[in-house]
Amino acid sequence: MSESAIAKLDPVWEQLFSRREWGKYPPEHVVRFVARSFYKALCRREVRLLEIGCGPGANVWFMAREGFTVSGIDGSPTAVRLANQRLAKEGLAADLRVGDFATLPWPDASFDGVLENVSLYCNSRDNIVSALREVRRVLKPQAPFQASFFSDRTWGYGLGTEVEPNGFENISEGPLVGTGFCFFVDRTLIDELFDEFTNVSAERISWTMESERNLIEQFVVTCRNPGE
Repeated sequence: MSESAIAKLDPVWEQLFSRREWGKYPPEHVVRFVARSFYKALCRREVRLLEIGCGPGANVWFMAREGFTVSGIDGSPTAVRLANQRLAKEGLAADLRVGDFATLPWPDASFDGVLENVSLYCNSRDNIVSALREVRRVLKPQAPFQASFFSDRTWGYGLGTEVEPNGFENISEGPLVGTGFCFFVDRTLIDELFDEFTNVSAERISWTMESERNLIEQFVVTCRNPGE
């Protein structure tokens, strides 16, 4: 594993995955992305999908259960172990690996689709750019990608130590407390980060906490890999 900031954040998430129970089902936007992009495939087993930051497996479980050929990567050995255990209980399988998002261990043009759900946000801007470059490398030409990031209107933005523009550690309030480094985005940053993709679309989803006193907001970005 490289010495990138992505790898250095792994101990934080290894501790979190070791002691916290996580959601068992995929969010609506992930289900919608998979359904709209791949449900019409004549043979789902021939469709290869990858999740960046698979965690304990809610999304890879869903995709494998729907009949797709699934791969996943996470920096936490505990998360990957839990994901494999969940799959095995239902007779499902996926190619899950412990590794660094910035050096994906698959060949060029391996996947028909890639997704990530608020995992890249744990990295510096430079490492997000590196990871997105790797996503483009492993995607087939014109294949779709979906990603999601917390916006700069999310509870916790500006409430920690700013270590780079829009990147904070030691967040003092809200659901991101104790999760290490967090990188927040606005619409301009989305355009900058995804400028090498095509058909970029960004939508916001949000909810409130503490009797509507605080907002949690995500950008859900869908796009395609350029190519022939």
